[in-house]
Amino acid sequence: MGIVRLQGMTFYGFHGVSRAERETGRRYEVDCERTFDFSVAGQSDNLKDTINYQAVYQTIESVLTADHIQLLETLATRIVASVLERFPVDQTRVRVRKMIPPIPGNLDYIEVELEGSK
Repeated sequence: MGIVRLQGMTFYGFHGVSRAERETGRRYEVDCERTFDFSVAGQSDNLKDTINYQAVYQTIESVLTADHIQLLETLATRIVASVLERFPVDQTRVRVRKMIPPIPGNLDYIEVELEGSK
């Protein structure tokens, strides 16, 4: 078993509880790690024997840019479900960060983390 991570993917999405957030949008960052057996790819050096990083990125991007979702927890849940559904992974973990959230005070981001497995 091995772990492959995509770190710091950045997207712009129109999510949040407030109407203003859904209208103006916010920047989101996502980390995704997948656990799976990539021993064949390690020997063959062939993309067909592993999970295409670009396809994972595009899957996550489609979740972040599709619907207007209120909660970070929902975004994380949908990303995990999409990765588990589309790719032959044993386990995936995502972290979703809403950058500069609309909370009074000095706060860089809010983050949720979710792990799922088949």
